[in-house]
Amino acid sequence: MYSYSIRTLDELKEFLHRAMQLEHATIPPYMTALYSIKPGSNQAATQILRVIVVEEMLHLTIAANILNAVGGTPDLASPGFVVSYPTPLPDGETDFQVSIQAFSREALATFLKIERPAQRPHHLVGKGLIERKTSPHTIALGSHPRHENLHFYSIGEFYSTITEGIKYLEAEARRAGTTIFTGDTSRQITSEYYYSAGGELFPVTDLKSALEAIELIIEQGEGDGGGIYDDDEHELAHYYRFDELVKGRYYQKGNRPGHPTGPQLQVDWEGAYPLKANLKVAEIEDPELLEAATAFNTRYGEFLQLLTRAYNGEPRLLLEAVPIMFEFRNMILELIRNPLPNHPGMNGGPTYEIPGNIQAAGSRQAEVIA
Repeated sequence: MYSYSIRTLDELKEFLHRAMQLEHATIPPYMTALYSIKPGSNQAATQILRVIVVEEMLHLTIAANILNAVGGTPDLASPGFVVSYPTPLPDGETDFQVSIQAFSREALATFLKIERPAQRPHHLVGKGLIERKTSPHTIALGSHPRHENLHFYSIGEFYSTITEGIKYLEAEARRAGTTIFTGDTSRQITSEYYYSAGGELFPVTDLKSALEAIELIIEQGEGDGGGIYDDDEHELAHYYRFDELVKGRYYQKGNRPGHPTGPQLQVDWEGAYPLKANLKVAEIEDPELLEAATAFNTRYGEFLQLLTRAYNGEPRLLLEAVPIMFEFRNMILELIRNPLPNHPGMNGGPTYEIPGNIQAAGSRQAEVIA
């Protein structure tokens, strides 16, 4: 049982907005690692990363469905929505930071931390939420006074708190003869607008569907109840897909976590372009690279605006989202295939500095710290 409980609808909406920010924060590092792989190399890693990027978009959309269901307003274009890399995850995990970097052992080690199961290390069991002091390099749930020093050990813990909050608030509403699920149902995104082999998109309209939606996110990330697959035993969870790459061997039915016994999996750790990690526009001196980086950031901002419209009553726009994500491949390749002047041995890369967003994110974070 966690020591923090959501007790107001406004708090729940803030947590759900942060859930959307959290799901989005994984997409740039996964997508960059995917497109950093050289053609003809690391076919298994390419397939694993491509599937996970699409499923993270699914999770982002599920979080938007839940927020819409309780009367919130999804906004991916708001100041501060896009984090500035390197960064802790938006749910406040503090023992690691997420970077924009090439496919590598270091990147995979971070990806395993992102998707780690909710079970804590032995020394943290029974301690509830971990309290901490906010630092200039740490994102916290800070806009509400009770959230200022909260962070969670894992994404699973974070969503468990949301689950308990939804249950509590809906029980309170029912005692008063109402419900928290008052959102416009026409804003719900279903599978007709977004196909993912890893899970079905269904409308969130009540307690049951909300809890099922959260369970899908958790299962796809870390596995079901300590297992390596989702609840249907069909799809390997993200954590164990990454673990396959680290261990160089596939999981198969009946395997225990951490002990894959399937066929060997070939990984070429030199088979990716050496892009400079966490590159910023201000570091790019070459005019052509600068133009390419700026064009990418502008297009990515347009992508987030499109998603915002899709989640706010124009669901058909989501049909354009996945094709745009794969359009990013060509834009990213323009950057990562070219050497970065004054950085020997390093190539360019996407910076994800969205116009009008990253700057606001920095000032907003400074306000929280102050």
